[in-house]
Amino acid sequence: MLFLADMTHRTGEVHDGTTVTDFDPQERERGITIFAAAVACEWNGHRFTVIDTPGHVDFSDEVERSLRVLDGAIAVFDVVAGVESQSESVWRRADRYGVPRIAFVNKMDRVGADFGAAVDSIRDRLHPAGVPIQLPIGMADGFTGVVELVRMRALTWAAGTSTAGVIPDGLAELLARRVSSWKKLWPNVIRPHSMSSPRARGSPARRSRGRCATSP
Repeated sequence: MLFLADMTHRTGEVHDGTTVTDFDPQERERGITIFAAAVACEWNGHRFTVIDTPGHVDFSDEVERSLRVLDGAIAVFDVVAGVESQSESVWRRADRYGVPRIAFVNKMDRVGADFGAAVDSIRDRLHPAGVPIQLPIGMADGFTGVVELVRMRALTWAAGTSTAGVIPDGLAELLARRVSSWKKLWPNVIRPHSMSSPRARGSPARRSRGRCATSP
């Protein structure tokens, strides 16, 4: 995010200790996130403050403190492992604080990637009222991009750049059937709300708890 917003000149990797938010010597040495860290960036005239939190169970207090002040959260799930025990624990805590969420399914290029199974895992274990807003084009070694269901277009990557285009013929018919049923659910999942006081416990942003849109 910081790289795309021109806030840093390169991307980092947590395992290599080169990320911006993993600044502590212990984090860089061990290749894991230990402390919650906040960074800010601007995108399309809007300023975002992003809090990067640890994923390990031993540092769950850092997550708890962050959930108290968040306007929204992105929950990241491994496409192969699906919902893990710590992910489920953090999700329940977000329920407690009424934090709206987007589920992001990553590592689509890994061997054994199964987007459908990951989505089923989220629905079965976390019970969100959510639907996909993107679908992968290929998986594992064949992963080349995603289909953006809201605009019905394909986003593909090659040589580090993304290209928007038409949906591949092999996916068009399958998507037409799925999207027709999913679009009926979108108004219940993604609702416009006032941003005048998103941190207020009774605001629409807080009341949209447990809602989720899944994306690779």
